[in-house]
Order: sequence, then structure tokens, then C-alpha cells
Amino acid sequence: MIETVEHAYIKTNGITLHVAQQGPKDGELILLLHGFPEFWYGWHKQMAFLANQGFRVWAPDQRGYNLSDKPAKVSDYRIEQLAADIAGLIKASRKEKVFLVGHDWGGIVAWRVARAYPELLHKLVILNAPHEAAMKEQVLHHPFQLFRSSYIAFFQMRGLPEKLFSVSNWEPAARALQSTSRKGTFKEENLQYYRTAWSQPNAMRSMINWYRALASKSIGKSGVPNQVNVPVFVIWGAQDQFLGSDLATESLEFCESGRGMLLGEATHWVQHEETEQVNKYILSFVNEN
Repeated sequence: MIETVEHAYIKTNGITLHVAQQGPKDGELILLLHGFPEFWYGWHKQMAFLANQGFRVWAPDQRGYNLSDKPAKVSDYRIEQLAADIAGLIKASRKEKVFLVGHDWGGIVAWRVARAYPELLHKLVILNAPHEAAMKEQVLHHPFQLFRSSYIAFFQMRGLPEKLFSVSNWEPAARALQSTSRKGTFKEENLQYYRTAWSQPNAMRSMINWYRALASKSIGKSGVPNQVNVPVFVIWGAQDQFLGSDLATESLEFCESGRGMLLGEATHWVQHEETEQVNKYILSFVNEN
């Protein structure tokens, strides 16, 4: 059994990212990208499982999170910068290609990496995260999705969301995780790790700046092709309060080779709630010829 998590700091795209690492160094690399408001620890159960299958696993704190650099400008968190961070990490790994897995915002970044840097990827696994073009279409034509995503408008208020989240040792942020997941998914002993990550200087401001940067630039006008040419597997928790499951199907329409699995009882936090199933799906997909 491989249990030790190593910690490295890697320069990429003009910043330094903290990267948790596990598994044999000569193994094929699987890169795991977290979303909001998580950090590398959100993948710890996937890391241990995949490392014990012989893979080298990297789970970075993405730009603005936990122990990684936190640029000050909102424009520093545009999607093209976030994707360039990951492309730089892959190149720093000295692996020719990697398997990329992303959840939530990490999934949105992963979609962009697959579109902008397909030569760096073997395959792509997405957990409850829409393709940018699918999200744009959903918001334009399905008003209920706009309602589900209304928290993004709240995040545009400079300074207020981060102050509200920080009250009583980040209790509102912790409750947000608990109230949108199945009961018992986020236990207090695990939330202590999150509270520590959120308490890093300027972390919550930087995390929310991802949403502010998204709102400052229209989706879908990047010059990057919408088509995804690497093989894609989408895993989606059907009880997601933020993102309708139609987005999974619509996202796959942009994939040359893609398929999905809908987990009917899981919420947005699918890798926490259905850990064993998610681990098996990832392993099976990356091992396919």
C-alpha cells in the first residue's frame, strides 16, 4: 500500500503551484484538478487508490487556492491563464502525455486544456463540470439553469462574499458544502482541513476571483475550438443542485469520442459520495486501449 503524500512546488506560467503527489515516479501520470471551494485534499481518496494501481498522481492546489500563488488581479484568473497553468505543469512533469481528471471548476479548466492543448493528453475524465459552449447554450435557452447559477452574481460583489464565508471560522462555507451534499459526506474532521486552506492569506478572495474573471469576459469567444478530440468520459451526479444533468449530454456533443455515466443518487460532490464507483470508472477508462 502506498500511503505517503509528497508535496512539491512547481513553477508554471509565471507562478508557483503547490502540488500533492503520490505513487511511483515511473508510473503514468494522472493529474487531478479540484473545483470550488476545495483544494488538493478533495482528491485524497482517488490519489491513494490510483497510486496503489501503479499510477503517479498529481493533485495541485490551483491558482489562488491554499498554498499556491495568489495573483492580485481578477484578470489573472481568466480561463486561458488557468489552462496554461496546467499545460505548464504537464510539461514540467516531463511526461509526454497525461490523463487529466477535473471536477467542478477543475473540470472546466480540464475541458479547456483538452481543447487548447490536446497534444498533452491521453484522455480526459470530467466530473460534474460543463463544456463552456454547452453551459453557454444552457444559460441562454433554459432559464432554470440561470437560476441555479445565480450564486455567480452574488460572487461579483467585491469583498462581501469572502467576508460572509469567513464568519465563525468559515462556518458558512462549511455549511454550504454540507447542505449541498448527502448527509455525512463532509465530516467535521475533514472540514478542518478545508478551514485551514480557506484561512491562507487572500485565499478566499482569489478563489472567488475565478467567478469574477468568468463574468468579466463572455464565454465561447476564445478562438479555441469547441471540439474535443481526445477520448472523454463524463461522470455526473444527477442530484447536483448547481448544474442540471442535461449539461452532461450536451457537453458530450462536443466530443469526437465521448461517453458518460449518470449516478442517480449522487450530488455535485460525486467523488466524495460515490468514491468506490468513481475510482473504478476512472481506472477502467484510463486502462482501456
